[in-house]
Amino acid sequence: MNSVKIENPVIEVADLRFFYGASRALHGIDLKFPEKRVTALIGPSGCGKSTLLRCFNRMNDLVDGSRVDGQVLLDGENIYHKKTDIIELRRKIGMVFQKSNPFPKSIYENVIYGLRIGGEKNKRLLDERVETSLQSAALWDEVKDRLHDSALSLSGGQMQRLCIARAIAVNPKVILMDEPCSALDPKSTARVEELMGKLRENFTIIIVTHNMQQAARVSDYTAFLFEGNLIEFGQTEQLFVKPQNKQTEDYITGRFG
Repeated sequence: MNSVKIENPVIEVADLRFFYGASRALHGIDLKFPEKRVTALIGPSGCGKSTLLRCFNRMNDLVDGSRVDGQVLLDGENIYHKKTDIIELRRKIGMVFQKSNPFPKSIYENVIYGLRIGGEKNKRLLDERVETSLQSAALWDEVKDRLHDSALSLSGGQMQRLCIARAIAVNPKVILMDEPCSALDPKSTARVEELMGKLRENFTIIIVTHNMQQAARVSDYTAFLFEGNLIEFGQTEQLFVKPQNKQTEDYITGRFG
């Protein structure tokens, strides 16, 4: 199943099983995510990719009747330990959703939202973080003269880059992206994909995408899931060109999915 060895993973998943009530959504997933690389999770709708992604920052805790067995380690520590500080966990593992979700506040206040929650009041530091985060999200030049305008006045592609700036402003270790381009036009999609290539210099990125061409373009590693099982994991180029599993090959070549 695994065709590559990952040394010193940032996130390590061991025998992870996830249940929605009596229904099992993930079946004993074992997977390691390398630091400062982009890993794509691919597979047909309902295969468990978004469920797996949301296990990494415990977003699934919000689902009534859900249950997790197994381990998810962040830098060697089990994030499902009862003493885990979930707010701190979500600072370390940021998330960008399928639909951009800026707050009905100014562009400036959106970027520093997480810092404000953390109690940061130093205006010079906040100003610096706004500029560096927006620059990192390739948005600074477009909004630097309108930082106090409503974030809701931005275009869809700009909103999604603002959400990326908000995620990175608190300097996380990992950024989760759940279908971040599915609501965007091709030009905006290209901007976000280009951005991922730059962000991996500083962050570990895990992306769920239904678009296999996108996975091939942006990711270093790819995991293929089917019906809650991890079928194959490997370097993206190898997995797409010469998959080791017949099921992976059938999915990539469009025979099902």
